[in-house]
Amino acid sequence: MGSLLIAGTTSDAGKTTVVTGLCRWLARQGVRVAPYKAQNMSNNSMVCADGTEIGRAQWIQAVAAGAEPEAAMNPVLLKPGSDRRSHVVLMGEPWGELTARGFLTERAELAKAAFAAYDDLASRYDVVISEGAGSPTEINLRQSDYVNMGLAQHTRAPVVVVGDIDRGGVFASMFGTVALLDAADQELISGFLVNKFRGDASLLEPGIEMLTSVTGRPTYGVLPWLPELWLDSEDALDIPVRRTSSGELLTIAVVRFPRISNFTDLDALAAEPTNSVFFTTSPAEVRDADLVVLPGSRATVADLRWLREHGLADALQARIANRLPVLGICGGYQMLGSSLSDPDGVETGGEHPGLGLLPVATVFGREKVLARPTRTAYEIHHGVVEVTGDVEAFPGGCRVGNVWGTIWHGLLDDDAARHAFLTEVAELIGKPAPDGTVSFAALREDRLDRLADMIDEYADTAALLHLIEHGAPQVPFVPPGAP
Repeated sequence: MGSLLIAGTTSDAGKTTVVTGLCRWLARQGVRVAPYKAQNMSNNSMVCADGTEIGRAQWIQAVAAGAEPEAAMNPVLLKPGSDRRSHVVLMGEPWGELTARGFLTERAELAKAAFAAYDDLASRYDVVISEGAGSPTEINLRQSDYVNMGLAQHTRAPVVVVGDIDRGGVFASMFGTVALLDAADQELISGFLVNKFRGDASLLEPGIEMLTSVTGRPTYGVLPWLPELWLDSEDALDIPVRRTSSGELLTIAVVRFPRISNFTDLDALAAEPTNSVFFTTSPAEVRDADLVVLPGSRATVADLRWLREHGLADALQARIANRLPVLGICGGYQMLGSSLSDPDGVETGGEHPGLGLLPVATVFGREKVLARPTRTAYEIHHGVVEVTGDVEAFPGGCRVGNVWGTIWHGLLDDDAARHAFLTEVAELIGKPAPDGTVSFAALREDRLDRLADMIDEYADTAALLHLIEHGAPQVPFVPPGAP
């Protein structure tokens, strides 16, 4: 049937949301649709049923499409370990590490794998909806690009550019996105979508008309600001400071590590009306919250050092003295233990003392563990945790007193497990427990349907379908263009 590439004027413009909504909308029309992102940079990932690893955003897009998530939907996943180095997951499997400069020389191999994955998906689905990365007008990288216009040229897919009007400057950024591309790339830029608009959309009409006049391209819709429709995030930009106010709610402080990963674990906690979930780097908030969660980390040893340097380790010790609960998930679980050993230099090498709050020891190995132990739970880690003392059982880990730890991500997505854990925490604190009626899976499905409803109501779906079926229309060149 065809394809479409959703690009953005910037990172976090709303590409992921639009692709997710389009996938669900097309699936409701009976179309066999698959999401695709050639390269994703994110420390939020998910394990597919076959044991491969992809970005969390492509996993939720596949769920929206009613398709089985697979590695071909996100063939290249970059997981930053520092500002200059990333771990590379290629076709769902560990591939190695790249430096920022070395990445420029390795793109040809990654592009070959990415294009092959797209071609495979296109042979099995009616429609492939691709998501770009960053901006398509990253002209410093265009020669080796395979994520934005390089992908569009390979697939001959029409491109719709999404702009975040809430940031301001949306018309200038849309015009500039087109005008800095060369003629061949401009031919595939077919129009625009305005995203995150608040207020009376008629006020935008003069700007939209002028944008059409100077670019020769239409705007396919003005999508509203829907802050309540948070999705499985892939970007640290998406981490909120707070989601709700406290009052009589159970306050849950999540430590915001510099290399935080898989923080979607906390979405299910935030879905409970009895909870107030917030991310923090404040020792006082860590000391005083009803529950503290140490989430996953892409650099466990470095983030443990950061925890100590910023007074958060002392705040945790104060919590234990006051018998206040703590939960560690994956990297956070490893930090709670007595020791972390890295004989092969997977992170920093050497031996490192843990926080000593659980009798467990971690040894990092070169081989990454990828597993799906339950319907919702999954494992992504290099550190293997061994229990070395007397503990109580806890799924995927253990418990001692008011300290819990689990190597499993997604454990709290399970309604029964989440309810049992929160009920015990609430009883310890003396606050209301959840009533057990929240279905996190149902809430996710509702959010996906509401995104599809948004596309149906505010986007020109007939025009978008025409693009998908017939490709990019003839459009004018917008000077100056890339040299």
